[in-house]
Amino acid sequence: MKRIGRIVKLKPQMRRRYIELHSNPWPEVTKAIRDCGIRNFSIYVKGDLLFSYFEYIGDAYQEDMQRLNLLTAGWLKETDQCQEPVAEAGADELWSVMEEIFYQE
Repeated sequence: MKRIGRIVKLKPQMRRRYIELHSNPWPEVTKAIRDCGIRNFSIYVKGDLLFSYFEYIGDAYQEDMQRLNLLTAGWLKETDQCQEPVAEAGADELWSVMEEIFYQE
């Protein structure tokens, strides 16, 4: 199992829209998340920051994430417009993957 933490900025003017979308996610999105090996997926908001955490249980992470992006393209079109990368994000990152520095089971 792989644990992933990510961060992105929430555009203040899009806060309400983003929260509304996640209060009633599209069924095909929640199915795709599960089908691509993601479990225990959470998104948190604090001010203009979003933090997500999930566990990946598959064995082909990059391929499953590419497949997830294809399966959820319509959803991402809606949610991505609500976000912008943090300053530390890579050139091709919207959500920036964080380095895990502590874990206790």
